[in-house]
Amino acid sequence: MKTQDTPFEGGPLDGRVLPVLLGITGHPPKTYRVPVPNPAGGPPTVLVYRRVDAGRGGFLHQLWKYEYAPDADPSRRLKWPWSSTRKSREGQPATPPEKPHRHDE
Repeated sequence: MKTQDTPFEGGPLDGRVLPVLLGITGHPPKTYRVPVPNPAGGPPTVLVYRRVDAGRGGFLHQLWKYEYAPDADPSRRLKWPWSSTRKSREGQPATPPEKPHRHDE
């Protein structure tokens, strides 16, 4: 797999340059989550960094960097439309809407 050395700004990783795996489009992921172990044995703290534009590295070569996002939700993941279960207001599964009845048929 291909990697790109990507700088990090802000937060605990400020000033570091880490190799980040590139996706099939040749870009690093939009968010980078770093789990930090809890010394007391509790759940780890997750630091979130967001990808931002860092200019051009030559003809048609995009450069990226990550900026610390302390306000980001660490548990947020991609939401695919086909994997969500819609719920009605009462908490029951939503039923698909019926087709409207056409009077000319």
